[in-house]
Amino acid sequence: MLDDALDHLVRGIVDHPEDVVVRERQGRGTTLEVQVNPEDMGRVIGKSGRTASALRTVLNALSNKGNVRIDILDVNER
Repeated sequence: MLDDALDHLVRGIVDHPEDVVVRERQGRGTTLEVQVNPEDMGRVIGKSGRTASALRTVLNALSNKGNVRIDILDVNER
């Protein structure tokens, strides 16, 4: 559910929504990996990290477990 919500939010922000991939990993809590086009990295992170922080806040509110970690990668990294 969290990965679908993050996917929807990020696709609305970026210029290349076809490059967005969200994966959920379990470990010490939930980690969501977001892959975006390198040209969209600035849009997803935002000025001083405000957009990334807002995404994290929304997902923490949706999560019933608490803390959710978001890793933002460009499509060339993995």
